[in-house]
Amino acid sequence: MDSCPEFGKDPRIIKTFLYQILRGIAYCHSHRVLHRDLKPQNLLIDPRTNALKLADFGLARAFGIPVRTFTHEVVTLWYRAPEILLGSRHYSTPVDVWSVGCIFAEMVNQRPLFPGDSEIDELFKIFRILGTPNEDTWPGVTSLPDFKSAFPKWPAKNLATVVPNLESAGIDLLSKMLCMDPSKRITARSALEHEYLKDIGFV
Repeated sequence: MDSCPEFGKDPRIIKTFLYQILRGIAYCHSHRVLHRDLKPQNLLIDPRTNALKLADFGLARAFGIPVRTFTHEVVTLWYRAPEILLGSRHYSTPVDVWSVGCIFAEMVNQRPLFPGDSEIDELFKIFRILGTPNEDTWPGVTSLPDFKSAFPKWPAKNLATVVPNLESAGIDLLSKMLCMDPSKRITARSALEHEYLKDIGFV
């Protein structure tokens, strides 16, 4: 996807790509596989047909119920879910949905949403936009290994001001994909049914 810089100028193509990413991830999740390293570099696009394929399953892992304990060091920093950044070793499919949300915003803005240069910088870039989480917004967050009570307390911004070129239905879907509490984050399958993707047409 890195080699297709023009696609962000056409909202229909963004919608088509997002649908294909979500469909691929929903398929993985239905077969109990986490990708865990979703980023633009791992999305292969055929410029003739706009067909998209997920690539590089090097970090992929099978998962079961209950969620398994996985390594901390997964997902390129800019697309890494906050539960991983905060040290959770028990995570599941929501980490992939978070990554897709970051890619979605990047397709629209034509630049990364959370371009952190360290784990703490990444967290703070997320907090500055989505607000610093607390027990009200994310029950259990203060018990995660790397959560600090001294974290700055940033208020959440309106996502429509952060991704200004995205229509209201897209903002709604993005907000559900970038929900900090993974237990409340939309699933890939539910995202496919969202209003934003109702008029999907391949271009």
